Amino acid sequence: MSTDTPETIRKAQIDALLLKLAGVSAKKINNLDAYFVNDRMFACISGRGIGLRLPVASATELQFSRDNVVPFQPGGMASSREWIQIDRADALEYEKDLELFRASLEFVKNARSR
Repeated sequence: MSTDTPETIRKAQIDALLLKLAGVSAKKINNLDAYFVNDRMFACISGRGIGLRLPVASATELQFSRDNVVPFQPGGMASSREWIQIDRADALEYEKDLELFRASLEFVKNARSR
């Protein structure tokens, strides 16, 4: 009998998508499953979605152009304007957002340290 919960299955599906991208690693941070490139977080699982860091202009445009993109608010806390959340009921559907994940990875990888 399997002990996999819907959450562990969902995380495994997201891991399969994101961890195949070059240079990506995963770890838990503040009880969130997060994905990193060059030790900088570019995405994380929060609730029924995935938070993603993008340039402000791209993040804003996506919030207005897609009905499944909302401001990223992990644990109800507001984050910066660079962060959005893509909500999908089926984690396998995130394959459709692969170019956004790649854009986020490149944005974070090339961002200057603060």
